[in-house]
Amino acid sequence: MDDVPDSLIVSAAKRLFGSERRSFIAEVTLEICQGSPRIAERRFGWGRQAVQKGIDESKHGIVLATEPSNRGRRCLEVDNPQLAIDIRLIVEPFTQADPELKTARQYTNLSAHEVQQALIDKGYTPEQLPAERTMRDILNRMNYRLKRIQKGKPLKKTPDTDAIFDNVHAVHAESKEDPETLEISVDTKTKVKLGEYSMGGKKPD
Repeated sequence: MDDVPDSLIVSAAKRLFGSERRSFIAEVTLEICQGSPRIAERRFGWGRQAVQKGIDESKHGIVLATEPSNRGRRCLEVDNPQLAIDIRLIVEPFTQADPELKTARQYTNLSAHEVQQALIDKGYTPEQLPAERTMRDILNRMNYRLKRIQKGKPLKKTPDTDAIFDNVHAVHAESKEDPETLEISVDTKTKVKLGEYSMGGKKPD
């Protein structure tokens, strides 16, 4: 193996992955680098830890578990805690909890674009802020769901509504001509159940 060019050995190592690659570089290190990971690192550019791991695996005949990599971009709100604080200060006044209290997620009627604009108004520059799509991801990670808050749904029109009003208008027209008839206008609201009937007979607990 001493007669093989270093460039060819490096090229061969790049074509292998995982335990096979560690086995190869361990064999090269033991054969022509005096078993020294430091020499292998200096000569071939291999990491000493990977070389040593390959040597240990070859000695014991087992494949050691590989620690998961910590590489990758960290979340922006983690790297910039002040940004997370400012986002919460903007969003919290426009949020409401899950009406059924099934989750801890909060609903907000602010859009990601509106949150970005509010941050700019607080002094952030557009270059300091993520794209709108990324802002939506940040809000989701912070447990906010972008959803328009519904204050209440109007009651559906019943089939008898038109007939009721036709009758009201007819009576009104008839009584309008009678000077002895007194008209009283009453504004009625939806019935609200109280006491033991408020939850359909169920106890709060």
